[in-house]
This record gives sequence, structure tokens and C-alpha cells, in this order.
Amino acid sequence: MKFRKISAAIGAVAVAASAALVSVGAGQAAAAPAFKMPFKCGYTATAATWKGHSPENSVDFQGSGIWKTPVVSSAPGTVSRVANEGNTSYGKWIEIDHGGGWKTRYAHLYSQGVSVGQKVNAGTQIGRVGNTGGSSGPHLHFEQRLNGVAKRVVMDGKNVPYFTKTNFTSKNCGGGGGGNPYSPGEVCGSGFKVINEKGLSGNGRVYLMYNSGSGKNCVTTIKNTKIGKASSASTFLEVQGNSRKTDKGNFSYYAGPVKAQAADKCVKWGGSVGDKSFTSKFGHCGS
Repeated sequence: MKFRKISAAIGAVAVAASAALVSVGAGQAAAAPAFKMPFKCGYTATAATWKGHSPENSVDFQGSGIWKTPVVSSAPGTVSRVANEGNTSYGKWIEIDHGGGWKTRYAHLYSQGVSVGQKVNAGTQIGRVGNTGGSSGPHLHFEQRLNGVAKRVVMDGKNVPYFTKTNFTSKNCGGGGGGNPYSPGEVCGSGFKVINEKGLSGNGRVYLMYNSGSGKNCVTTIKNTKIGKASSASTFLEVQGNSRKTDKGNFSYYAGPVKAQAADKCVKWGGSVGDKSFTSKFGHCGS
């Protein structure tokens, strides 16, 4: 009888210890990323929340002139959804997986500038504010989800007040492409995914993209200097065996896009901003 009681006690302690370990592990896995406001550094918008919102813990960012404002990733992650519900629900929307069960959603977009599987940093532009789907006016619908459930939104370590309207100014100051409002995905269009890129010593960045559905490559050069002012920039794409296609001139934001059918063929690509340039060797044969 005494032996049974001791065994039972040992078993209970083991189970409790095991449960504690599981609990700690679960807490670690669910630790929230350092979410930031989904707008470029310094941008101010009103975070609107109300009872009956679907889902109730989501936030609608509103403001005068918010139409077509760049939307950026709230935290580092991988794009997991790029979808279009037409004139219902989210309309054009994007989901980013941040790991540990955490995901963010950005809805009612005017445009989408990323592809599924693409890695993004906090501050990487993913699209622009729109009025698509079941929307009554331009705004950004934003959600922070844990294991499929929308949680109350936290930005820069601060809880968004519910249920009211509160102004926030973005501190999302990393990875924003030097202030250029255009992303390579937005320039090349839907279906293109970045497969290579090369910096131009701070002047800009050249992107090589591929669309597996159409078998086309696309190249664009995004400026990081003299943004909004016309200055020298170029981009080119050469499919092996074909003539080189080039876009060269004085541009305010980017050169390109230059596209070409390149399925099962090697490509050479490159570009320039000011006196900095890059030219690749032939590669990426069929991708």
C-alpha cells in the first residue's frame, strides 16, 4: 500500500513537471514578434476599432489622403497568401507568416507588390491602401493573428485602444527601400517573384524576377537616391540567343520593367543608378 502511494506521488510529480515544460514551450513558441505600424516611418494614421468589427480585434487605419499610401510589413516574415476576393470580404489582401503561429493580414488593398514565398523585413513595401472588397471607403484593414485567431493589435510594444479611434505615427523605419514608395513586385506585376537582386552601392537595387506561370523574367532597378527627382537610371534583360532589352533614361523612382519570355533559357541582367552599375553573367536557366 505504501509502495503504491509513493509510486502515485512520483507519477503525479512527473506529470506536473511535464505539463510545466509543455506550458513553457508553448509560451515560447507563441511569443509575439516586435510588430510595428504597417506604414512607412513617420506616417500618421487613425487606428479605428469598434464592437461588431469582423473580426472584432482587427484595426482599420483611416485618414485623409490615405488612398494609395504604401503599406509595409509589420514584422519580418514570409508571404503566405496573396489573394483577391473581388467585390466581397477582404478584396485584395496579403497575409504574412511571422513564425510561432503569428500571422498578419492586410486587406482592401489597391495593389499587391509581393508573391507567396517571398521573404520580407519590417518596413518592406507589400502594396498600397485601397478600397477593394467589402469596403465603404479607402482604408487599411489590419489583423494580428495567433494560430488562426485575431488578437488585439500591439504596435511598438503599445496596445491599440479598443473601442475608439486613436492616432498613431509609424516607427517602422527599417527595410523600407530608402524611402522609395515602389517595390519590385509592384513594378513587375502580379505573379512575379524575386529570384535575385544586387545592390548598387547605396544608389539603388536591381531585381531579377520570374513568373513561373508565364515563364517570363522581369528586371527593374529601384532608386535609393534622388527619389522623386528625374535622374539617370537603367535596367536590362538579355535572354541567351536573343537581343538585349534595355530601359534607360532619367527616372524619378525606377527603371523598367523589362520583361522577356525565358522559360528553359539562361538570362543576363543588370542595371544602373547614377555612376553605379551591375551586369550579371548568364544564369538562372529556366527560372
